[in-house]
Amino acid sequence: MASWIIQMTVMVLSVFISSGQGKRDKVLYCSACKAIVDELNYSISQVDPKKTINVGGFRLNPDGTMKDKKVPLARSETHLSELLEGVCNSMSDYALHVDPDTQHKQYMRFAPRSSGATGDFPDFKNFQFDGPEASNSMKFACEAVVEELEDDIISLFSQDVEHVHEELCNRVSDYCEGSSHTNEEL
Repeated sequence: MASWIIQMTVMVLSVFISSGQGKRDKVLYCSACKAIVDELNYSISQVDPKKTINVGGFRLNPDGTMKDKKVPLARSETHLSELLEGVCNSMSDYALHVDPDTQHKQYMRFAPRSSGATGDFPDFKNFQFDGPEASNSMKFACEAVVEELEDDIISLFSQDVEHVHEELCNRVSDYCEGSSHTNEEL
């Protein structure tokens, strides 16, 4: 009995691993990339711009003082790393949206943010809510993107690069390459 369970587990895992290495769902991964950018931009905007953090080495100068510099907390590597650890938890607030005019599909945020106005609710009839499988696949894609691009994400956000969607999701990665809606905000 135990060997049968082990054989089934190995078979299921091998199917999962081989399908994970196959062609990625372009809509899913492009949407996850753009969602990461949007979620990080929102989180950064919620930090008091006056807050700073000391960065630099712990070496002493010849005169006995330590050389360090202050940078805004919101765009510090430390803060960005912390944000990246939890960014994929918000993927349950996204669902597949089908534009009624163009039939273009992308995952978009359907849940309002806690600080958002009550008038920010989208038209739910254009969303496809396919149960927990859809949000789990969005979270899985998010985690894969973060794992693959963590250093690039931190670098782009710490440098406050303009058009991060385009830079990260088109140029650094090819998640949104060839998409006609690459500059669209989620």
